Amino acid sequence: MRCPKCGNADTRVVDSRTQEATNAIKRRRECCGCGFRFTTFERCEDPIEVIKSDGSTQPFDRNKLLVGLMRATSKRDIDLAALNGLIDDIERELRSRTLTAVSSHEIGDMVLKRLEKLDKVAYIRFASVYRDFKDVDEFFKELQNLR
Repeated sequence: MRCPKCGNADTRVVDSRTQEATNAIKRRRECCGCGFRFTTFERCEDPIEVIKSDGSTQPFDRNKLLVGLMRATSKRDIDLAALNGLIDDIERELRSRTLTAVSSHEIGDMVLKRLEKLDKVAYIRFASVYRDFKDVDEFFKELQNLR
């Protein structure tokens, strides 16, 4: 692991902790060159393939999902930890299945189900992009369903 400050490849692990909720290991590291301390996370490398609407596939990318959630929750009182928890929950559910591929539509539905409980405005923002509303009537219909 390279030091993010000086780029030195010689680092040592100072502390390791299992993150049961996220199925990851959190490691505190120290650079042997400059002494800078930083945190890394190790996650299981068991790829989940996402089947896009055009039929193509790509690996599940939690960062891509996080960016979409951050857009939907911008200027809302929702912290990053809650969004990461939402993504962890989705990833945990996906990994508990025996299938290694899932449709992007199914992931979108999983996000909406959780966003509805977390924040209704973020739900509508995410739904408007995810469901590609064509006009105000579709937007209004979704609002009525939300009530």
